Amino acid sequence: MKILITGAAGFIGANLVMQLLKREKAVEILGIDSLNDYYDPTIKNFRLGEIKKIVAEHLDSKWTFLKGNIADKELIDRIFNDFRPDIVVNLAAQAGVRYSITNPNAYIESNIIGFYNILEACRHSYDNGAEGVRHLVYASSSSVYGSNQKVPYSTDDKVDNPVSLYAATKKSNELMAHAYSKLYNIPATGLRFFTVYGPAGRPDMAYFGFTNKLLKGETIKIFNYGHCKRDFTYVDDIVEGVIRVMKKAPERQVGEDGLPIPPYAVYNIGNSNPEKLLDFVRILQEELVAAGVLPADYDFDAHKELVPMQPGDVPVTYADTTALENDFGFRPSTTLREGLRRFANWYKTFYSK
Repeated sequence: MKILITGAAGFIGANLVMQLLKREKAVEILGIDSLNDYYDPTIKNFRLGEIKKIVAEHLDSKWTFLKGNIADKELIDRIFNDFRPDIVVNLAAQAGVRYSITNPNAYIESNIIGFYNILEACRHSYDNGAEGVRHLVYASSSSVYGSNQKVPYSTDDKVDNPVSLYAATKKSNELMAHAYSKLYNIPATGLRFFTVYGPAGRPDMAYFGFTNKLLKGETIKIFNYGHCKRDFTYVDDIVEGVIRVMKKAPERQVGEDGLPIPPYAVYNIGNSNPEKLLDFVRILQEELVAAGVLPADYDFDAHKELVPMQPGDVPVTYADTTALENDFGFRPSTTLREGLRRFANWYKTFYSK
């Protein structure tokens, strides 16, 4: 089995690579990542180092890493021609809601042009009667639900009200994938991730930024006066969902008109248990104290500021995972406290070095 994973040095990508190397026999994985400086590349290199440790323990499998940008069409075409992947997992993307407000170009380049290059390469993998790509799995986001009022969010909901360019690009990915699935019979599955967190995560995420500021004695701003709710999902649960989905591509079928019925699906992967941001920060602080990152007498109340909502944010995210449970027998289950405990312990070890 040959698997191409884009964004392989990213938070979800690196954890996916590690789990596949541990669990699959004789798997061959090619990872690509631009290693850009959107956030500290030290953490990306740390993740790659953790992958190397696992490779050394699983010599029956093969891991290759390439530094490159999926917006580079020649590079993507060359990878598909030479490697000929059976499964493609596209996790490479410019993430972040607030960054999209001030740096839109990065989102168009990676999330639109880059994803187009992946779709085109999948399309041409069938040239000359080749079996080609058996399944394209790609990252979408809970952000596509935008200003929807109905909760929990279901993949059956209409999602035409994005409140950020980031959300708009992710919705565009779903539309593009559906079109290519219909036109070229590409089995494709989109995954809407809900607020992923955990050890060695993205420093631009709230829990990581809060930790950095609390450690420096700075004040943290808690938006919507702490009333925002997020469906925080531990990274191991996300990866488990991705692996299960990878192995079960939507079936190719022909409709009454003789044309392909798009072998296409979209699923939510979330914890289905939204937590108030204020409660989240309180648990984070408690676990940081327990891990020795913060002193036992830390005055949390003196370091928090409750402020109004900010542009691009939504008041609640809440995943309906019924379809995921029905089709794959899985729903995320890691508790918030357990997940933040693991993050706090990792943070203590990583930064003490």
